Amino acid sequence: MDRATTCSFTGHRPEKLPWKDNEADPRCAALKARLAEAVEQAYDRGMRHFMCGMARGADFYFCEAVLALRDRRPGVTLEAVIPCEEQAAHWKERDRDRYFTLVERCDQETMIQRHYDKGCMLRRNRYMVDHSSLLIAVYDGMLGGTMYTLTYAMRQGLDVEIIDVEA
Repeated sequence: MDRATTCSFTGHRPEKLPWKDNEADPRCAALKARLAEAVEQAYDRGMRHFMCGMARGADFYFCEAVLALRDRRPGVTLEAVIPCEEQAAHWKERDRDRYFTLVERCDQETMIQRHYDKGCMLRRNRYMVDHSSLLIAVYDGMLGGTMYTLTYAMRQGLDVEIIDVEA
């Protein structure tokens, strides 16, 4: 994996999205289209390896956009960066099924640590930033993990592309 050709992602979980988990909402479809376009542009800029933290919400959208890109373009690889083994343990069955299906389709899996603790999501996000040169973020200005990851990436000198939740 070459950091110069690696793109990572950060974004909001459904609880912080205006449509929550209703992906039939037209605003969600519009965000997915903007995200797919950003992934395509990252590829055009030379990005070939993509890293996803595999959280519910925007991470799933990113993962699906990269998988679609991989079907169309040569040389694309996708890495699931998983904070801990129990990441999906308490999710609804539908979300868990989607998670396991997506992880299975990734080219590689990196588990940050075995068991959950309050710092494992942060360590996952730092791992992705520390191993990439571009960060795509779905971000609406709210405090939280996405803002922290974005700030960390900017301090580390990464190129950052922010996609507004509702453009």
